[in-house]
Amino acid sequence: MSNAQAPAPTSRREQILKEAARLFAERGFHGVGVDEIGAAVGISGPGLYRHFAGKDAMLAELLVGISERLLAGGRMRVAEGGDDPEAVLHALIDGHIDFALDDRPLITVHDRELDRLREADRKRVRQLQRQYVELWVEVVRRVHPGPSESQARAAVHAVFGLLNSTPHLGRPGALPGRTEMAELLHRLALGAFGAVAGAPAAGGPVAGGPVAAGA
Repeated sequence: MSNAQAPAPTSRREQILKEAARLFAERGFHGVGVDEIGAAVGISGPGLYRHFAGKDAMLAELLVGISERLLAGGRMRVAEGGDDPEAVLHALIDGHIDFALDDRPLITVHDRELDRLREADRKRVRQLQRQYVELWVEVVRRVHPGPSESQARAAVHAVFGLLNSTPHLGRPGALPGRTEMAELLHRLALGAFGAVAGAPAAGGPVAGGPVAAGA
């Protein structure tokens, strides 16, 4: 008999948020009505108000929630990696790749709709994101102590841009499978961090010495 645990059932709130993210990404926040979100999860539009005060509340929970989740996951990986910064960096990259491949609609929604959040929620998202960036910067500088703090921070932002490009990578079926895509993104991220340190990308030569990432 297998000891594998079945995945936890998805709550109604999670179902609503998932469909809201998909619809917001496809049509924009103002292009989607409450009734459409309700229909996507099999309940009436007014029934959504038992779970959320409205679309604004859904958007806030989506964007604040994913920022909280990324930071919590990053902190967990740092704690689990202990005194091996290279293992921690690999784990951070893998964790962010999972997000970038599995939550593409949230990346699109964040890029388009962040400014629609009320000020307190927008500040919360920015605060969480800064903490997430600084967590990476510390790990990158442990692995590559040569670059300055500002160079390491620029490299982290550049890698996030690389990994978060997944919504723009082409139509379904035009890309490698998920496993191959994850491996490719991981190699590219490592290569970017190696470049800012003047180290060769995996198996490649050093070309021209250290590279300073732009701000």
